[in-house]
Amino acid sequence: MALQIEQVPDLKVPDSFIGVIVSAVIEGGDSVGGAKAVTLNFRDPDYSPEAGGFHPVEVRLEKQATSWQLIYITDFSYQGRHTPELIKEIDVCFSIKQVYHFLAGWLNAREGKELLALFISNFVEYYNTGCYQVTVTTE
Repeated sequence: MALQIEQVPDLKVPDSFIGVIVSAVIEGGDSVGGAKAVTLNFRDPDYSPEAGGFHPVEVRLEKQATSWQLIYITDFSYQGRHTPELIKEIDVCFSIKQVYHFLAGWLNAREGKELLALFISNFVEYYNTGCYQVTVTTE
């Protein structure tokens, strides 16, 4: 399967992350041939406000001519004491080339690249442990 992902110059992700995305699509058994968009959801079934665990992560790709473009990567976490809610903790928006963190807002370019590198490194390691159940949705 050829899933060529075009990189955004200011927010490049490592090949290890691209490998995770390609593997998840292949393992999901979904054909992206005629699709215009692919959304991947990585979930730790044991993640809860009480027990913690690995944060859910969502990745969206959209077809651009002959390649796929990363649109966003979003990391969710439970926040709140009495009635915790699942909110966006980290949001990487490739179209505007910015990274958001719920405690700091939109980060400057240097901070955004640093957070993205750390987040991606951790995510790839977590994925490699097998902690996530992956759902692939095509449109």
